[in-house]
Amino acid sequence: MKYNFDEIVERFNTNSLKYDSAKRRNMPEGLIPMWVADMDFKSPPEVIDAIIKRAEHGIYGYSEPDDDYFETVSGWFLKRHNLMVDKSNTLLMPGVVFTINLAIHAFTNKGDGVLIQKPVYHPFFQSIQANERKVINNPLKNVGGRYEIDFSDFERKIAENNVKLFILCSPHNPVGRVWSKDELNKMGEICKKYGVVVVSDEIHNEFVFDAPFTSFWNAGAGFDEFSIICTATSKAFNQPGLINANVFINNEEIKQKILKELDKTGYSIYSAFGIVATKAAYKYGGDWINELNAYLKNTINFVDFYLKENIPKIKLTKIEGTYLLWLDFRELKKSQKELADIIVNKAKLWLHNGLTFGEEGEGYFRMNIATPLSTVKKALDNLKEAFREL
Repeated sequence: MKYNFDEIVERFNTNSLKYDSAKRRNMPEGLIPMWVADMDFKSPPEVIDAIIKRAEHGIYGYSEPDDDYFETVSGWFLKRHNLMVDKSNTLLMPGVVFTINLAIHAFTNKGDGVLIQKPVYHPFFQSIQANERKVINNPLKNVGGRYEIDFSDFERKIAENNVKLFILCSPHNPVGRVWSKDELNKMGEICKKYGVVVVSDEIHNEFVFDAPFTSFWNAGAGFDEFSIICTATSKAFNQPGLINANVFINNEEIKQKILKELDKTGYSIYSAFGIVATKAAYKYGGDWINELNAYLKNTINFVDFYLKENIPKIKLTKIEGTYLLWLDFRELKKSQKELADIIVNKAKLWLHNGLTFGEEGEGYFRMNIATPLSTVKKALDNLKEAFREL
């Protein structure tokens, strides 16, 4: 490989949420942190160089993207995802969750229902609840270790609750599904039928292994007229601290409603470093992300083999995308509290508790394997020893 993903990068004492926040979150020191979704890999060299060059300029004034920025973003999405975007339909936002909150305000009122699919990325339902809307859940079904959508329940929940907004996670965090074009089309046609606006969180769209990624816009005719696509380089190129997301909106009425809500927040300043990092990633990061996907796929295969050979009662949910593994501990017949105690205090691991993603996450823990394989091996050895007698 051209890039060294086996390199161990010291991250303690860097104000890292992942590494330096254990005490603040009532966790013991010294755990292997595999919880929050950021990677232990350095960004591509070209991204680092672009940031250094910008920093050396010495003036960090108000910034905004130039035409080259939008052309670079457009080129990346056309080449990688067959998605047509340009300056006219691209908005820069500080983040995907920020945009989701704008959409909640723009398309619903207090007390209205917003549809999600648990177990799912927890800021989805936290944002709904914080804005005094009602969480309407279309729970995913675990069918033989692979999650599926209950389409009858999906339509029924929309109709019975007069749902006007659906927050889609695609690829799905934490269950690792890369929704097929047919699955996306079925959901989209139902949303079109009932006048539901779709916010598609596609932030993990660069991490796909066994199934092709389809953007929601490409899943059906006219889907771009009632949906918002949320993307960012934060997951793919490990730069969430640079605060920059690209949001695509084709429908002018939807865009104006989002912009109106944006004005209410007072946000109007772009991240100078986020702009240059995003542009460098999309200009030069193609080979890097391809190699990273190969590295992650190898890690996933290793974890699957290791668990089957050494800890067969812990099952790996079928992972088609993302670098987040959804581990099923239910066969151990332990409570979530007991499992968490063993994982933390015996295995010395910091995983994400499945209940964080909704009640459907009971019996599960999420493991971030975007770290050198040597770290993953150590974590699995720790799990093996901790559950050796169970």
